[in-house]
Amino acid sequence: MKIKLISLALDLFLCAACMSVSAQDFSAAELTQRTIERRAVEAVIWSMPAVNYDLMLQEMLDKTDGKVNQVIYWGRPMDWHNQTLTPNPDALYFMAFFNTKDGPIVLDLPPGDAEGSFNGNIVTVWQMPLEDAGLLGADKGAGGKYVVLPPGYTNTVPDGYVPLQSDTFGGYMLFRANFKSHSESDVAKAIAYGKQMKVYPLAQAANPPPTVFTDVQNVDFDSTIKYDASYFEHLNHIVQSEPWLQRDRLMIDQLKSLGIEKGKPFQPDAETEKLLDTAALEAGTILGNVYDQGWPVFFEGRQWRSAAPVEVVKMQTTAYADTDTYPSDLRGMNYTFGFVGIKRLGAGQFYLIDIKDKNGNSLDGSRTYQLHVPPDAPVQQYWSVTVYDRQTHALVKNMARASRSSQIPELQKNTDGSVDIYFGPQAPDGKDSNWVPTDPQRKFELMFRLYGPTKALFEKSWQLPDVEKIN
Repeated sequence: MKIKLISLALDLFLCAACMSVSAQDFSAAELTQRTIERRAVEAVIWSMPAVNYDLMLQEMLDKTDGKVNQVIYWGRPMDWHNQTLTPNPDALYFMAFFNTKDGPIVLDLPPGDAEGSFNGNIVTVWQMPLEDAGLLGADKGAGGKYVVLPPGYTNTVPDGYVPLQSDTFGGYMLFRANFKSHSESDVAKAIAYGKQMKVYPLAQAANPPPTVFTDVQNVDFDSTIKYDASYFEHLNHIVQSEPWLQRDRLMIDQLKSLGIEKGKPFQPDAETEKLLDTAALEAGTILGNVYDQGWPVFFEGRQWRSAAPVEVVKMQTTAYADTDTYPSDLRGMNYTFGFVGIKRLGAGQFYLIDIKDKNGNSLDGSRTYQLHVPPDAPVQQYWSVTVYDRQTHALVKNMARASRSSQIPELQKNTDGSVDIYFGPQAPDGKDSNWVPTDPQRKFELMFRLYGPTKALFEKSWQLPDVEKIN
């Protein structure tokens, strides 16, 4: 035994010596290269929510007439030209990007009534929820004047406003105007309802200027995540325009080693760009692997998962109150396939995602699948199910439609009130109204939305079955 211990000690000594020699063998240039690669990978994972935001902001500024402190909207149910991450084709989207550097911004939102209703979320640059609005938000459908306050704001907010203290200057509101069907008349009503909102500086509240609305329905609006050196251009936008948050100050020097530093231009040379390309791709692979591995399922023994791991939900609803946790890996993964933050997940809306069929196989666009939606779905408003491209997490390109919803009058129901939805390259005979097309060359994923979810969902007395392959 003594000889074995001496041998083991010698082996450990030699191993340590080898490691020491190996580390010393790196040149200064090689160490710099390795530092850039490692820190760039971690920077991508950490910064995903903010870069996700900036991709949408820059797409608006570059491709549309919309501007900050105005409103862009999609004037018809969204199709594949909207390449944001997992959008909802069964509501009309209005987006108001705001900036409070010059003072607080008011989001004056209409009440819900017989003519319309909405579900809204107001978030920071980091997509942390400031408040939910609408029927099941803070105003409970009564509408209200939400005022976003810049970091460090100390002035008194006038009566009649809902103050939202932000820790970033920028942010946005996602306002989903609900419609009763996809008919032209119902869509027109939803547009008119959404246009009742107002966006203006608090300083001009006594006589607010008209809100500018820009219809972007025909724009190829692409904010999918790009895993290459361009990612860091967007990250640099955030560093230059926003204050450092206390919880993230560790990243100041980390990013400086990549050439990103507040107040200085970001000008990587060709060699650094190659390293950033490689690092971004590696980070995307890491986050994709986290997504593939999944997290606890929502219904025991089934494939459906909530659209955010519980750690991310807790982080968003408590604003990082637990100082012993910081789920940056899961947060990064979450913002590779979706956007916005919800303060009261489960009150106004709840989302389930699925990437596998009942047998645990990836959903294949060349196959045909069936989803049985049981009767008495636990919703006060509506449910929908949408197909997304498995790789980009956006609507599948060149498809005539992307979803089916309980709002659709032509949806075929079974005698017990249940509904069967089909996914595949072709509709089964007689099932076109219940079919969502897929691209036979690509894998896909599903999101099942429940607006105004009820207790039956969370008590699991109503459960959504797995998707089954039928050919």
